[in-house]
Amino acid sequence: MRANQDKPARRRPPAVAGLFYPANATELRHMLGDLMARVQYTGKVPKALIAPHAGYIYSGLTAARAYITLQSIREQVRRVVLLGPAHRVYTRGLALSTADYFTTPLGDIEIDSDAIDKIADLPQVITFDETHQQEHSLEVHLPFLQILFHDFRVIPLVVGEASPEEVAGVLERLWGGEETVIIISSDLSHFHDYETACRIDRMTTSAIEQLQLEKIGSQQACGCMPVRGLIKLARDLEMSVKTLDLCNSGDTAGNRDRVVGYGAYAFYLQ
Repeated sequence: MRANQDKPARRRPPAVAGLFYPANATELRHMLGDLMARVQYTGKVPKALIAPHAGYIYSGLTAARAYITLQSIREQVRRVVLLGPAHRVYTRGLALSTADYFTTPLGDIEIDSDAIDKIADLPQVITFDETHQQEHSLEVHLPFLQILFHDFRVIPLVVGEASPEEVAGVLERLWGGEETVIIISSDLSHFHDYETACRIDRMTTSAIEQLQLEKIGSQQACGCMPVRGLIKLARDLEMSVKTLDLCNSGDTAGNRDRVVGYGAYAFYLQ
């Protein structure tokens, strides 16, 4: 556990509330409730998910199709390992925050300091608040987690330049049991015309399903670093993958001239 329990709690405040999702708690709950009510799932519960991180009007329904797969275990999940790419401030490795809580309009989420202690000695793990301050790739997932799980803590990691082996090594330490779920935050291709994006994203989806991490780079997914790390570990563990949704902003709330792709994928232990 972290020392200095008498010090005031440190909070990472929301950076994109009012931009990517509503800043008003009542409006946010209503929007999330509507998104979750529009999806359903009756299959096996995954151990890990890849889900998008755009504004909710663009990718919220795709994210909901990922999160609904965890609804049946909402009472047992106590830990969420959340990895997303660095969009704002470059970093090398996987970056932790010094915050004790990440805050959204729905309240505080406690950081799992016990879990952080398990990875603190890894050379690829650093502490770098600057890369967290304005980063949306983790933040947009937090309200989904808050309405889904009743009592959980989070391990938020911004992933910069890191090898699949480095990411997989962190995930392996945090893997846990039924109390732990893994969330990888990533969108797919960026700013192609609609038809080009569909073609690229179908190829990326095939690579994810077949655990072919070598075929996934920054042109395929902005979160390619954490995605490749999850795939590396999934391949080692002989996991299976199911595509839950695939679309782009041209299907949801944007024009079709320059679109961003979104996918939701579930990873299952055999």
